[in-house]
This record gives sequence, C-alpha cells and structure tokens, in this order.
Amino acid sequence: MKARRANSRDRILAAAADVAREAGPGSLSLDAVASRAGVSKGGLLYNFPTKAKLMQGLVENYLNAFEEALEERTAEASDESVLAAYIRLSADDCEKPKPSASWMFSAIAEDPDFLTPIKAFKRQLFERLKDETDDLGSLLVCFLAIEGLRSMNLFDSDVLSPEEHKLLVSSLLKIAA
Repeated sequence: MKARRANSRDRILAAAADVAREAGPGSLSLDAVASRAGVSKGGLLYNFPTKAKLMQGLVENYLNAFEEALEERTAEASDESVLAAYIRLSADDCEKPKPSASWMFSAIAEDPDFLTPIKAFKRQLFERLKDETDDLGSLLVCFLAIEGLRSMNLFDSDVLSPEEHKLLVSSLLKIAA
C-alpha cells in the first residue's frame, strides 16, 4: 500500500510540474493536476490536503532533484570543488525559462511554513560549502551572487545580458578556485 501511495504521490507531483510549466504555477488547478495524474481529486487531496501543500511538495521535489544533480556533478568531476559545481549547476538552471513566481506569494500567505524546506536546504548547502573552504569571504561572495542570480531569474527581473551572465559565472569560478 505504501509503494502505491508513493507512486501516486510521484505521479501527482509530475503532473503538477507539467501543469505548472504549461499554465504557470499561479494557474495550477487541483482538478487539472488530478486529471493529468490519473487520480481522483480525493486521491490528490489525500496526498496533498491543500494547494499550498502541493506547491510545497513541488518545491521539495525540485530541491531533491537539485541536490541529486549536484551530487552527480561532483562525482563526475572529481577535480571540481562542490562550490564550482554549485556555481555551474545554478547558472545552467538559471538559463532555463521559469514561469512567474507570483504563485509563491499566495502559497506563503496560505502557509507561512512554505519557505521552511527552502531555508533548510540552503542552510545545509551553505554549511557543506563552508566545510570545504578556508576562505569564508570568497564563499559568501559566490554564494550570494548565485542566490541573487537565482532570485532575478525566479522573479523575472534579470537585467544581465548573456555576455554578462557568462562573465559573472567565469568570475565566480575564478573566485571559487
């Protein structure tokens, strides 16, 4: 029974991600997600009692996928530091188009704990990066620059040209070396 629940949960999250990409997360409807996942609305609500919980599940899924990608990247490039892998992976991620983040404000208003997994993930990542460097100042510059780039991308407020993006990434990689 637990495997079936996990399977339906995964199907629901995959369907929600597809619907969010197509219509934007702010336009995510539980009916559309249930239909796409091939589950009843009751089945969806069993796994995710509210739309905010579904959105939180999407965020947690994204964070897990990012962490797995970071692990893969560091395993593949043994000569690359975790910080350099984080910079490259984040820069690549920021090149992908993102839907508007206006949905995030409504999710936070509905559930103030919505940001908890994001904060925990970022804190854990920062601690891991701190453990691998003696230069906290350089780490802070790189980490905050990447988080700024991510925020500009998320809120569709990126003012950098593609050349400036490349310069930023190459400059951060030099600092991280």
